[in-house]
Amino acid sequence: MHLEGSCRCGAVTFSCDAYAPVPYMRCYCSICRKTDGGGGYAVNLGAHADSLKVVGSEEVATFSAVIDGRPSPAERRFCRRCGSALWVWDPRWPELLHPFASAIDTPLPAPPQVVHIMLDDKPDWVRADIRAGDEAHPAYPSLSLRDWHAAHDLLS
Repeated sequence: MHLEGSCRCGAVTFSCDAYAPVPYMRCYCSICRKTDGGGGYAVNLGAHADSLKVVGSEEVATFSAVIDGRPSPAERRFCRRCGSALWVWDPRWPELLHPFASAIDTPLPAPPQVVHIMLDDKPDWVRADIRAGDEAHPAYPSLSLRDWHAAHDLLS
């Protein structure tokens, strides 16, 4: 699925081709929550890194979180003007790109269920809206983004 995205101020627009376009997984870890998750979580999609096209790349900045005292190789990209989170790229999986669903302007498909992950990191003020049919995990789930999409016959 072809996705178009942008930051809030419009300084950065981008497009990419998603193989896993359904915004089903809500991550409550402190990194996702603090860099993109105003609702207490963030939602990443799966796309092909080589399909990324960016207009306004000079306004894109990078943040790498520190995990267990060491910098993560994962690079979170955001707009340096307005702070909008845009995508995550990790050199350990260079073929993959993970746009934040919140930055996507293209209508996204509704998920058949929501998978809540990293619930052990969720602060008390966040109410996880876990409904019948949803999954809830204290840490990472057993299925990857690709595997979940495949299991639900939703790979693009």
